Amino acid sequence: MNEKSQNACIAIWLKQGNTITPLEALQKFGCFRLGARISDLRRAGYDIVTKMVEQNGKRFAQYKLK
Repeated sequence: MNEKSQNACIAIWLKQGNTITPLEALQKFGCFRLGARISDLRRAGYDIVTKMVEQNGKRFAQYKLK
């Protein structure tokens, strides 16, 4: 899957009211660079908020559409 189709899949996922983390992006869409895809979507006009989450001693970003 290329970055444009990953962007489209992630945008649809977020529009459905879901959140996404880097691990979920990898599992669902084969996306290794979620931060880059989120940046693309923001440049395209999506209002995406970032929440830092800590789980099992690990910190990671969780994104959702505002």
